[in-house]
Amino acid sequence: MDIVLATRNKKKVEEIRRILEGMNINILTMDDFPTCPEVEEDADTFEGNAVKKALLVAMCTNKIAVADDSGLEVYALNGDPGVRSARYAGEGADDIANIRKLLEEMKDVPDENRGARFVCCIAVAYPDGRTETFFGFAEGRISREPKGRIGFGYDPVFYPVGYNETFAEMPPEEKDALSHRGKAISMLKEYIMKIHYSEYKEI
Repeated sequence: MDIVLATRNKKKVEEIRRILEGMNINILTMDDFPTCPEVEEDADTFEGNAVKKALLVAMCTNKIAVADDSGLEVYALNGDPGVRSARYAGEGADDIANIRKLLEEMKDVPDENRGARFVCCIAVAYPDGRTETFFGFAEGRISREPKGRIGFGYDPVFYPVGYNETFAEMPPEEKDALSHRGKAISMLKEYIMKIHYSEYKEI
């Protein structure tokens, strides 16, 4: 059976494909369904946005859909940017603008108070309306300047706990083992194996 990734973010698609590699599933993306409308991420929680995207895409394609919503929560900023992570510097903002705003907001925050976590909610939706959700978290701290060129989003300013490299300095496989999305997708993989083993068994 097919699974549709409810995103047009090519870097997210690449990351999800990489983590699900080795499973006997056919992964499609929104590029395969150009008539499906864009989904407005207007919920106030990661779970709300992920479920909304997955459901709408499942209904549009009549296939199982997988969506994620993820972001960065900085403790010194009361959880911001949170669900607004992708548009922290305004609608249409790119990664550079978002990082620039984050570092500006945190310029007076001492090193010992720069704790943060990445959050990811993965939602699976079926055309009949059923849904399942999985959460992954990555604890760390925010640097004072971007470092590294791998990854995307806030990766260049996030040091995971116990590491002196940002996510953007790590090889993809190392990041996958530590990241919020990697953990959530690993739970998704276990779910697929358990619930749909006969159809989605590992090669």
